[in-house]
Amino acid sequence: MSTITQVSSCTTTACAFNNEGCTAFAITVGGADTAACDTFTTLDLRAGLSDAHGQVGACQRLDCTHNEALMCTASGISITGDAATCADYSAR
Repeated sequence: MSTITQVSSCTTTACAFNNEGCTAFAITVGGADTAACDTFTTLDLRAGLSDAHGQVGACQRLDCTHNEALMCTASGISITGDAATCADYSAR
């Protein structure tokens, strides 16, 4: 894998790292029941980088077709909803 997967969009407005897009340097996709952003945090401030260019640093969902050696191989992912769900998760 030669590229890092970008967080194309994030509509989880309660997340401190969502400031018109994902401003975390990198997120981890995990989740117990559904594939979700484990970097999601609710704080009364906006945090992260000054621009929205978040990327997937790791994916712990071994059952996803895009997971290769804990790295996401999708061309980009979208994080959606109040639970910060990975909309591009696809079961093997």
